[in-house]
Amino acid sequence: MTTKDLEALIERVRHWPKERQDDAAEVLLEMERQDASRYRLTDAQAQEVARIQRDIREGRGTIATDEQMAALWKSCGL
Repeated sequence: MTTKDLEALIERVRHWPKERQDDAAEVLLEMERQDASRYRLTDAQAQEVARIQRDIREGRGTIATDEQMAALWKSCGL
């Protein structure tokens, strides 16, 4: 995407409903926060995340239940 393309997109966003503009701003702010973070996935970790996402999309993966997540957080002292 060129700078011109980005500018055209931002101009279109200005005409979106306020709620959608707020959503877009949140996404951009989160990207900015992530760029400022000192935490980075290794290439191997990023590949593993992509594999898990693919497995879930294709119906091969599973997602933890609320109960399983509650037990995990409890075991971490949270």
